[in-house]
Amino acid sequence: MTDVGGEQRSAETAQVAVREEQIDELLDRLESDADPIEFDGLHAAAIESGYALSTPDSGEQTGLDEAAFRSALKESDLAAYVTNWYYWEAVVGHRGRHRRAFLRHAEGAHHHSVPERYAAFGDGMHTEWGEVVVTATLGANGERQYQIRHGDDVDAGDNDADTGDHDADTLVAYDDPLEARELSTYDERGRYRPLKSAPSLVSGWVFENLDGRDAVETLDVLYPASVANWNLEREGELDVTHWRETAERQTGIYDVVEDLPREGVEWVAEACCVDSQCLKRREWQYDDGDELTVDGGSGAFPCREPCSLVVAAARKWTKLEAEETHTYEFELTPSEKEQIEAIIEAVADGRVDDIREADVYEGANRYRARFLRAKRFDEEGNLSGTPTHSEES
Repeated sequence: MTDVGGEQRSAETAQVAVREEQIDELLDRLESDADPIEFDGLHAAAIESGYALSTPDSGEQTGLDEAAFRSALKESDLAAYVTNWYYWEAVVGHRGRHRRAFLRHAEGAHHHSVPERYAAFGDGMHTEWGEVVVTATLGANGERQYQIRHGDDVDAGDNDADTGDHDADTLVAYDDPLEARELSTYDERGRYRPLKSAPSLVSGWVFENLDGRDAVETLDVLYPASVANWNLEREGELDVTHWRETAERQTGIYDVVEDLPREGVEWVAEACCVDSQCLKRREWQYDDGDELTVDGGSGAFPCREPCSLVVAAARKWTKLEAEETHTYEFELTPSEKEQIEAIIEAVADGRVDDIREADVYEGANRYRARFLRAKRFDEEGNLSGTPTHSEES
């Protein structure tokens, strides 16, 4: 999501200066290509009588000689359009189409006029991407600068409100996109993060003063291929590989996942592929034309195929699902049954660390669990003294 509007802002366009080399670039383009420039509301053309120039905010000027044309481009109501054109056509260019598409998205270029965007740049234009926020601001000559920080720290340094976990002075500043690799490797407790799109990215850092290339590269380190897949989906070209195809192409120890029943795939998706576990939006289904009932999530960027973590987990579940069911009999009080359910819920939702040791009213409280174990487990660790396998089996 890109925040362009936010609170009421002044409609006044940010003041930018047009450099001579920016005008030279524009004139070179008109001389080398007979087609006029039509870009974000800017119209400029070489005509028989000189030059023509117009924007949605100014009347059309025609028959301008080069000196008059240069002078007109420097006027305040045209400067934003000129510097905007120069940034996108000369600085960003068209070679990296996914990068260009994301950067345009980051300032709502397809939905807001140049003056609206330049006015919004004053407060920064914010785009949520996974757990991070990309903030775009405007330089003196129309070039953009980008900042990336964790969403928990988006208000760090705000004079009006500092609701983040850190203030501006405690954020560690980086400028090399590759430094994001170390930030994304471990969670807040120092545990390895096998899934880069898990909602467990550490906070307390900021990448400042990035150009467009470094901003997108930083995102690609934090969330690999997310920008490319987002744009491919936007262009209708995302290649989605569904579960059946993924399972059928597995070899070696993973070829057993093909035997996982369809309802088991539903359980896999519910366990691994929801917003609380992964920030991608699952687009793969059981098969083409056979959708899973589990919601795919609401992430900004898509998941185009079951990831390696899902396949590895499915291998274990496939083997477990092959077991025959048994009927067990346990002696539990109603509160103990509910406590076991609470423990499973807390573990599944990742809330165990949030349960205070003194809160013995919480079923998954550590002391409550230890009391239940002391009461209901025998010396071999069997619940209610009931073995997992009977002597006959």
